[in-house]
Amino acid sequence: MTVHTIRAGFMPLLDACILIVAHEKGFDADEGIRLQLHKETSWANIRDRISVGHFDAAHMLGPMPVAASAGVLPIPMDICVPFAMGLGGNAITVSREMAEALRQTGMCEAFDPARNGQALKLLIDQNTMPRRPVFAVVHPYSGHNYELRYWLAGCAMDPDRDVEIIVIPPVMMPDALRSGHIDGYCAGEPWNTVSVESGYGHILTVKSKIWRSSPEKVLGVRTQFNADHPEIVEALIRALYSAARWCDEAANSEEIDDILQRPAYLDVPAKTLLPVLRGDLADIFGVKHRLNGFFIPFDRAATFPWRSHALWIYSQMVRWGHAPFSQDLVKRVSATYRSDIYRNALKGMGADIPSASLKVEGALTAASAVGSTRSKLFLGPDGFFDGTVFDPDRIKDYVHSQSQNR
Repeated sequence: MTVHTIRAGFMPLLDACILIVAHEKGFDADEGIRLQLHKETSWANIRDRISVGHFDAAHMLGPMPVAASAGVLPIPMDICVPFAMGLGGNAITVSREMAEALRQTGMCEAFDPARNGQALKLLIDQNTMPRRPVFAVVHPYSGHNYELRYWLAGCAMDPDRDVEIIVIPPVMMPDALRSGHIDGYCAGEPWNTVSVESGYGHILTVKSKIWRSSPEKVLGVRTQFNADHPEIVEALIRALYSAARWCDEAANSEEIDDILQRPAYLDVPAKTLLPVLRGDLADIFGVKHRLNGFFIPFDRAATFPWRSHALWIYSQMVRWGHAPFSQDLVKRVSATYRSDIYRNALKGMGADIPSASLKVEGALTAASAVGSTRSKLFLGPDGFFDGTVFDPDRIKDYVHSQSQNR
């Protein structure tokens, strides 16, 4: 039997575990494919290498394919998204110095985004810092940039006026914080935990508190590769689905840590990832909390490429002037997330797949049953911290309402 090799890029982050585990545990071989994994140092490298055909697929920022379909990337990239790499997993970390200042302005425990955002706004309004706070994100078109902006704006701050936002690769975030070049950053794990354990920083809030059950990385596949080899792409989706289900089992946490810590992957000390995999994070006062839903690799349809996720991302691009708004772009963006490929790949596996491809985001206050292929699927809770709701069928109204609150 011919074994098809798929060249795939990834960044050294916790949510690359699905791709890495698919290879290390042989889920790719089970589907008659071989993942050839390439670790990269920046998201720009991922973007460029898949654009020029060095990669067939990649662990990718969710907004990157959206930006490509909106035509705003500096290099053209024809990408589709047939699979999501889990929900959540990011945090906003600040320096020791900023954490101490925030303790004086009302910061609280438990990563509360509203209360801690109010503390940051008060600190900025006092105008006692030597400069505007500098926050780093991993790429201009990243969930990190948009969730940081969403949080700041939801706490009555202007991300383009009250702070400075710069771009740094995630692996360099702890050193940038230690050196004083930045005051905080939004990044995926393990790079928040690395700063905390090194004594450089403290976690202020987390993605799963800003927007519960929120999207993060995706599998980006070259559209031409999918057109030429649809059966190989479907085999890859099945392998990743099996890997995500394996990663979701608590009993596998220690083995995941053992795999990811290796130099070929995340290259972090042993046991660094175990607390994160369990959702155990320390707040600004050093108090440990268990955050159910901090990172979700499989539950809550975490691998399903919701078109409403793509459209929410697009709404934020429009909100912050990163893309124009048009109904044509709405259609193009929506079509980038390929729930049809996902369904076709998994139809013979007994997978519980959502019946719809879009949903209202932020409306579920508790886990709720939804229509699916096996009628056993639960989604949510998925609320935004500020109580807003995103209806993808009313995206123009949503963009307009948010533009009034910039």
